[in-house]
Amino acid sequence: MIPITLAGARARPEAACSALKYLQPGALNLTALPPLSLYIHFPWCVKKCPYCDFNSHEVRGTFPEEAYLAALRLDLEMALPLIWGRKIATVFIGGGTPSLISAAGLDRLMSDLRSLLPLDSAAEVTLEANPGTFEAEKFKSFRASGINRLSIGIQSFNAQHLRALGRIHDDRDARRAIDIALANFDNFNLDLMYALPSQTLEQARRDLDTALAFAPPHLSLYQLTLEPNTLFAKYPPPLPDDDASADMHEMVAGTCSAAGFTHYEVSAYAQPGRQARHNLNYWQFGDYIGIGAGAHSKISFPHRVLRQARYQQPKAYMEAAKNGNPVQEEAEIGRADMGFEFMLNALRLNGGVAPNLFSERTGMSLNAIAHSLDLAEAKGLLYRDHQIIKPSALGQRFLNDLQQLFLAG
Repeated sequence: MIPITLAGARARPEAACSALKYLQPGALNLTALPPLSLYIHFPWCVKKCPYCDFNSHEVRGTFPEEAYLAALRLDLEMALPLIWGRKIATVFIGGGTPSLISAAGLDRLMSDLRSLLPLDSAAEVTLEANPGTFEAEKFKSFRASGINRLSIGIQSFNAQHLRALGRIHDDRDARRAIDIALANFDNFNLDLMYALPSQTLEQARRDLDTALAFAPPHLSLYQLTLEPNTLFAKYPPPLPDDDASADMHEMVAGTCSAAGFTHYEVSAYAQPGRQARHNLNYWQFGDYIGIGAGAHSKISFPHRVLRQARYQQPKAYMEAAKNGNPVQEEAEIGRADMGFEFMLNALRLNGGVAPNLFSERTGMSLNAIAHSLDLAEAKGLLYRDHQIIKPSALGQRFLNDLQQLFLAG
């Protein structure tokens, strides 16, 4: 039996009543609820980068920190009946640029989380940080407030490339930010990008070697892509061609492997035992509550799986939270879509997942996707046995094609 109770949710009876409908019999049969994470979105940044398609908005002078923190608390209070009694395994504060928040504001946010949620004693609590916002005392305060992991958006150590990417920091800021992180945190991630405008293979190698010299526990290494509705999509910069980009990808994989990093997910490399637990929960089709402007949630119940999306514009989100419902869209994942939703995430993991995880997280038999599994295996895109389902080397290379095979179930 899955223990679910709405006890303690009396402070917001309308939210508790809304949650009761999701406990009714439904089309699925989950034997256990997955781990639960919390994502908090901070929507402001100093400057919108030309490649960014995230929900981020340039700060025009100041941002309403106090009002936004109040909205986050209201949002979380209204979400509690959906997750009552479940521990939070990981927290990720993303954006935007959440490191813009004041030390006092971050401390207030963490205090609110601890007062409302049963945080696991060993919870991983990550804050995204822009090197252009690093102040030694501020980040020391962040650590004291309960942040125990940073994800630092370095992108490059090359001043020319940072300017081309529209970043607010330069190469010296990047190094200084890592020094401050090393003084206060023993767990951090460095974000790097490659195939940048006019970048050569040797320049990409130099960026990676510089990052590795700091001995980071974790690296996120992304190839720059031109996303719709971005400035780069409208005015494309001169990017390396496909062959040059492929050479960079191979260099990244080989260099990280030689340095002792495991390439465990499409863009993620980690020292042994230092994988990003929050992101792993996403890729293993775990649950997450998302609060903040534009944040998304996935919440499992014994007989259904629910998705939610908050209002995207910060002003609309804060107003909706004040009025009692920051959720703009809400829908259950249907049986026809469940296989694709699960495999879309699981196939990002190079090491794959155990076959029984599918039934555990979807409430459906693995037979529901048997045809797609057979087809993927026949095409050489997938390997499976009684212990594992994982993309083959070919499947990793053509991941989109592999994932598309599961659209039909």
